Amino acid sequence: MEGSSVTLTCSSDANPAANYTWYKENRTLLQGPEGVYHLSSISSGDSGVYSCKSENQYGRINSTSLHLDVQYAPKPPSVSVSPSGEIMEGSSVTLTCSSDANPAANYTWYKEDEDSSTASGQIFTITNITAEHGGKYQCEAQNTHGRSNTTLHLTVGAVSPGSWRSALIGSAAAVFLALTLLSVFLLIRKKRNSHQSADPGDRLDHSEQRLHNQSEENCDLNYASVHFMKSETDPVYSSVGSAEPSEHKEAEEVAYASVKFNRSAPRTRGQDTGEDPAALYSTVKKPPAV
Repeated sequence: MEGSSVTLTCSSDANPAANYTWYKENRTLLQGPEGVYHLSSISSGDSGVYSCKSENQYGRINSTSLHLDVQYAPKPPSVSVSPSGEIMEGSSVTLTCSSDANPAANYTWYKEDEDSSTASGQIFTITNITAEHGGKYQCEAQNTHGRSNTTLHLTVGAVSPGSWRSALIGSAAAVFLALTLLSVFLLIRKKRNSHQSADPGDRLDHSEQRLHNQSEENCDLNYASVHFMKSETDPVYSSVGSAEPSEHKEAEEVAYASVKFNRSAPRTRGQDTGEDPAALYSTVKKPPAV
């Protein structure tokens, strides 16, 4: 037991007489001709493994180890509250009690003005706490050598309707803000994607428009009139001209083409007239330039 007096004795048969050395877990405690180590008031810090060594000029030898177990009553417990500070109604709170004791202590919880214990165990949890749970609580640690206790005060605050309303308004505002930011982000992203997809097409449309304008400026509009005559010998005339402004009509050049189609009589098999019936004759007349 802690506080008691303890004497450790080491003896060895030796000639000449041996000298003794005491060790606690390989740490030297005492050396001398007497193999006695005395603890007048042992404490929990004196617990551990002890051994001794005897030696003379002819040799040395170590003793077996001895485990010294110092037992004691529980020290004053320490108590913690989670969450700390004022506890609001409807929440949960956890009380934890711990004490240094040998052997290990058992724990019991008591609430003031109550005859019986409230709970047992090192951890005490109160769920859905109300104002009635507020007050003083006592944690008692006990083992075979004694007991010790500690008291704490638990404060439970009432939740006003205004605070609940404020909390709800704050939560709604936070949700609305988050949704707004998300919507803006998605809108910007959609516009960016649409611009990226439209750019190549726009560039292509502009290029096509420029090419179209250039072709309209550079191309000449031609016209042709074709007259088919009933007579087989009549030529077919075609006049081709350039559609230019009226002031240049006097200087325009007109090209005439005369096309003759010869209809040959049917040939007999094996005859060769030397002419190709598919031959196409054309006479082109071009007046001198003005």
